Amino acid sequence: MKKFDKYIGKNVLAGILIVLLVLVGLFTFFAFIDEVDDIGKQRYGLWEAIEHVLLEIPGYVYDLFPTAALLGSLLGLGQLANNNELTVMRAAGVSIVRIAVSALKVGFGLTLIVMVIGETLAPFSGQYAKSMRATAQSEHEHQQMVFSSRYGFWAHDGNNFINIRTIYPDGGFGIISLYEFDDSQRLRALIYARIAYYEDGQWLLKDVEKTNIDVNKVTREYLKETTWDAILKPELVKIVVVRPHQLSSFGLSKYIDYLKQNGQRTTQYELAFWTRLSYPLVSITMTLLAIPFVFGSLRSVSVGQRILVGALLGVGFHMLNQATGNMGLVYGIYPAVSALLPPVLFLVLAIVMMRRIV
Repeated sequence: MKKFDKYIGKNVLAGILIVLLVLVGLFTFFAFIDEVDDIGKQRYGLWEAIEHVLLEIPGYVYDLFPTAALLGSLLGLGQLANNNELTVMRAAGVSIVRIAVSALKVGFGLTLIVMVIGETLAPFSGQYAKSMRATAQSEHEHQQMVFSSRYGFWAHDGNNFINIRTIYPDGGFGIISLYEFDDSQRLRALIYARIAYYEDGQWLLKDVEKTNIDVNKVTREYLKETTWDAILKPELVKIVVVRPHQLSSFGLSKYIDYLKQNGQRTTQYELAFWTRLSYPLVSITMTLLAIPFVFGSLRSVSVGQRILVGALLGVGFHMLNQATGNMGLVYGIYPAVSALLPPVLFLVLAIVMMRRIV
């Protein structure tokens, strides 16, 4: 049986890797085409565009693997079916369940590898890509931005440092801390504002507490509102805003705790957290779903027809996943239910179809 496992596994592995390579290549190519329009903005050149696209590849691998698992399993097992090798195996006493287990072993092993990529490399490279892109496209060379999921958004603006804790839907920022330094890197003033809006090329700060630090004394003043000229623009902050799908499970958990402590909504991030937890179930379900089609109605069709059916199933799953997620956010459905419902439904579909051919 080990020889059967190795032979089936090798074909399934080759099919999944080929499909994954094609899908990632296509997404990378189209991503680069999108970046071409931005080449030439400030310091964002050809190499920066290439670097940005390459840094996004680990995220593409993580996002596209379930689809690759379905199409690749159809491709690998379908090739065995077209060569009548599965028929010979069945005649030799190898059950369909045994063949399915051999395919699932490969799918599960690859799922673990991709999960490691999605939990470590993909979030880091994705956030770095966004930060690098924002810095290169900023109008001033010394304007740099860094995001910290624990302490909000930090920006370097000349000799000043800005910390933004909250971004409001209407474009305003909340809980702003401005640290002004002189040319000798000595702290000159500390400004705290409850809320800030960008109007007419400058910042309007409201409910301001300003602490002036001099060599001999420290003074404090309170202002209802004041303006502050800065090269920092809100568009750059929004570029590096935390996107749920770009955080690891651990990062999402920490960020959810942070939002709860600050009285902010966490539903979107909880949905992303549960979606990540359901990732192994999705990948295994996609691999299992290919088995009935190879032994069922598609056992004698061409590879192209199998790929078409697999693509339709993948699109159907994606649409159902998006619909349940959005409905969950709108109607307040518990995020775990919204995240787990699509893979569970497709798993039930795969099991029902398996029972019909066994």
